[in-house]
Amino acid sequence: MSTTDPGALLGPADVRELAAALGVRPTKQRGQNFVIDANTVRRIVRTAQVRPQDHVVEVGPGLGSLTLALLEAADRVTAIEIDDVLAAALPGTVAARLPQRAERFTLVHSDAMAVDALPGPPPTALVANLPYNVAVPVLLHMLAAFPSIERTLVMVQAEVADRLAAQPGSKVYGVPSVKANWYAEVRRAGAIGRNVFWPAPNVDSGLVSLVRRQPPATTAARKDVFAAVDAAFAQRRKTLRAALAGWAGSPAAAEEALLRAGVSPQARGEALTVEQFAAIAEHRPV
Repeated sequence: MSTTDPGALLGPADVRELAAALGVRPTKQRGQNFVIDANTVRRIVRTAQVRPQDHVVEVGPGLGSLTLALLEAADRVTAIEIDDVLAAALPGTVAARLPQRAERFTLVHSDAMAVDALPGPPPTALVANLPYNVAVPVLLHMLAAFPSIERTLVMVQAEVADRLAAQPGSKVYGVPSVKANWYAEVRRAGAIGRNVFWPAPNVDSGLVSLVRRQPPATTAARKDVFAAVDAAFAQRRKTLRAALAGWAGSPAAAEEALLRAGVSPQARGEALTVEQFAAIAEHRPV
């Protein structure tokens, strides 16, 4: 749909006024940094390629800056908010600023890590400004719990964005990189400055795009593949023969699995693709 009233979105004064009325101060404990720039949230919606038919799920909507921009573009938006005060206030903000779209908004008051079902049709997109301290586990949980999510765009700490989008061989390639690749094609989709937040964080932020793809073809279960990934990166400096010894049962068993998967026992985890980890898990000795 076309953009609605430009005054519907929240600016710096609106955000501070809402926060003051609710007695809200952003907390470090929950990684709260509220977006105060309307151009930024519209940019996020454009970059996410939100479509008029989409059911978008948003995690951590806060005061509603991104929520309102998503409602302008999507068929419906479901927001998951853990904070009691923010969860209670958000439906009223939506009704006041976008009354013509309010019936297309749903608030789920919960910890996102505990959510495995949502009201309405299956979500097709995930768009969120994820709290820095829980960004990766929340993202991976949502991708696992909702296979209907085709496209994801998350705003996270720049360092986390780099890790998620890293390729094998990169110094920052690790567990988040491999696990995200199980679900999707992952890429950096832009940078976000500090001055669009209140309070301004001490780090820059980045946008990460994830487009759902089929997981690697393997007979191994995802949990077994992920267990191998965790073991490989728990001791990054060790060869895979040594790092996977506990996971496989012994160094010799780890070597057998690696050789059968076509991977050198002297390789290290940061050199392997998710497909190679799947092959290793598939050949783990029973």
